Amino acid sequence: MDAGSRSISSDKSRVAAAPRPALQEAGSRPYMPPLSSGSRNPSAKCYGDRFIPDRSAMDMDMAHYLLTEPKKDKENTVASPSKEAYRRLLAEKLLNNRTRILAFRNKPPEPQNVSAADSASFHHAKPAKQRRHIPQSAERTLDAPELVDDYYLNLLDWGSSNVLSIALGDSVYLWDASSGSSSELVTVDEDNGPITSVSWAPDGRHIAVGLHSSDVQLWDTSSNRLLRTLRGVHEARVGSLAWNNSILTTGGMDGKIVNSDVRIRNHVVQTYEGHSQEVCGLKWSGSGQQLASGGNDNLLHIWDVSMASSMPSAGRNQWLHRLDDHTAAVKALAWCPFQSNLLATGGGGSDRCIKFWNTHTGACLNSVDTGSQVCALLWNKNERELLSSHGFTQNQLTLWKYPSMVKMAELTGHTSRVLFMAQSPDGCTVASAAADETLRFWNVFGAPEAPKPAAKASHTGMFNSFNHIR
Repeated sequence: MDAGSRSISSDKSRVAAAPRPALQEAGSRPYMPPLSSGSRNPSAKCYGDRFIPDRSAMDMDMAHYLLTEPKKDKENTVASPSKEAYRRLLAEKLLNNRTRILAFRNKPPEPQNVSAADSASFHHAKPAKQRRHIPQSAERTLDAPELVDDYYLNLLDWGSSNVLSIALGDSVYLWDASSGSSSELVTVDEDNGPITSVSWAPDGRHIAVGLHSSDVQLWDTSSNRLLRTLRGVHEARVGSLAWNNSILTTGGMDGKIVNSDVRIRNHVVQTYEGHSQEVCGLKWSGSGQQLASGGNDNLLHIWDVSMASSMPSAGRNQWLHRLDDHTAAVKALAWCPFQSNLLATGGGGSDRCIKFWNTHTGACLNSVDTGSQVCALLWNKNERELLSSHGFTQNQLTLWKYPSMVKMAELTGHTSRVLFMAQSPDGCTVASAAADETLRFWNVFGAPEAPKPAAKASHTGMFNSFNHIR
């Protein structure tokens, strides 16, 4: 289990303080000391690097003397003829030009047996792809006061219309990434709040809001209108939501997972029962055929649409895979965009691992110990990379190269665990929300390469004048 509920004392202190406006630019950055710890005294004499000596620090006259003068000991013994010859050779070959010891006297020889075609192909070789620059600081930082510090909730989502939603206490705020403007969507009553999850529908216009009271609200953001409230689906708070076209999947603290078709009156169409504790992670695959669920019981389930019963009265649906390799709560789930049956999962504070699964066979392909609590995972849509956000102890974002899982970058700036992440529709920018009550934006994935224009096919022959063959 991963502790993550709000403390009462922190709430009281927050009430006493003056309220901060939500989604406003955070204050100026704190002073950062320079990375260099060397002396700033210009008169300090530098004697070069430890491995690459500075010639100005060498005493060449002393070196010349030691090589050219015969060594005389206390008894004034005469040097042997071999030593004298060795000294004379050193003085003749090495010390005639002391300033350019390794100077070339002749041009290097031309390579042999190289044809003109090989030479042309060498000079026109394709240049190596430059490594992408990854900014180490956030592009923008917004205040997120009253963000609930709870590991099991899902309070951040970025819709297809480029509008980001975030739940702060009892309210849902919308931030338009195109214009930079923010607005309040809804503030629920204290009896229903706080808000425990938000999730955009695929159309980028409607949004689902899960509540602590176990209700789920559906809102139309274009008109700020409540469309309907789903009641009686769960017996406790709804901390996870996932859309599959018009099907809204909800996961609650009661351990149940319910599919609701929001277009019909009797909306409950399937129920999945396999978790004994709170369901804190839900993600549909890109094809919409498989559902991954993670819970506070340290279990990961893979559910397949083909195995789901269309009659809720038929009882629980059978899972495709029940995986218990994690040793802490499984909240972070991410389906791979370039391999449909590849799923990445992250464990809580007692596990700290990122695991990769083949969801067709249920096999664990790899497991990487990250050293800290894994709160969220996101795949890069344009490169084979995975981004993870972490809790104790560094509260960082880590970019991994897949499948080698070599660390490409570590992004720091948050001062408390980074609980939530969301990705922009173009896949370039990542928003992270942390328990330090800040929302930060990172250009970690970079801009996708512009597609090359397709070359026009040149048609030659007798059918040039025909567009098609009848």
